[in-house]
Amino acid sequence: MKTNKMLLQILLILLSSVNLFAAGDNSEETIYSVAKIMVVVSLVSILFVIWLVLVYSEKNDNHGEMLKRPFRKLFGMLTKSTPIEKEHEILLGHDYDGIRELDNRIPPWFHGLLWLTIIFAVVYMIRFHVAGSGNVMADEYIEEMRQAAVEREILVKTGAFLNEETVTFDDSPASLNAGKDIFIKNCAACHANDGGGLVGPNLIDEYWIHGGGIKNVFRTIKYGVPQKGMISWESQLNPTEMQEVASYILTLQGTQSANPKAPEGDKWEQADEEDPGTEKQI
Repeated sequence: MKTNKMLLQILLILLSSVNLFAAGDNSEETIYSVAKIMVVVSLVSILFVIWLVLVYSEKNDNHGEMLKRPFRKLFGMLTKSTPIEKEHEILLGHDYDGIRELDNRIPPWFHGLLWLTIIFAVVYMIRFHVAGSGNVMADEYIEEMRQAAVEREILVKTGAFLNEETVTFDDSPASLNAGKDIFIKNCAACHANDGGGLVGPNLIDEYWIHGGGIKNVFRTIKYGVPQKGMISWESQLNPTEMQEVASYILTLQGTQSANPKAPEGDKWEQADEEDPGTEKQI
């Protein structure tokens, strides 16, 4: 009975640990997986208890012999081991300093494992070296490179590789239109709809407080200027959106404003007309 109580206690501990694990993770997928495990463990526990009830009903088995019997039978089937009391039947005539040799059979589990490896080897050979190309590692490498290319394309589209050092001016209509929408929504309150400046400096002249060009404008948008009251937009705009609005801001250079603020900062001269990111301070 002590053995049975110990088994029941182990099952209860397992159930408790699964519940704790489920409570510690809010992921829906993890909770769903844990719930399935809990259901399986619960069903096994219920079946085990029912089996105990059926086995021990009106029985007097204080030592748990009936509980151990099926496990012993299973072990016997897997090993085909000869009981100690029958070992004299398989004794060989060899005697080495009192050590006698038994003629034990190879266990069935070992036979099964041997045949399983043979079947696996045949299936593997046909699958990869007869029906397949045989270049298993080369095929895996090509597939991994294909997946990496797809992932890289996704990262490029999401702007994961964009930062203040790699950003470039994007003058495509889609980018500039998106940048204009972002500017009107988030920047016009301080810089005016036409970029002439309100609380913040005007963005239509050649003077910049924190540097002109796509890289400097991108950096200013990303990190902000807390001492001047401009917040960092890094947590609200992704890199692509910051590139779009920075590119749009640069297109405001030389435009007219209804009420422009006076120039502030230092004058910047564009070195390359096709790339406003290569400006230099003069």
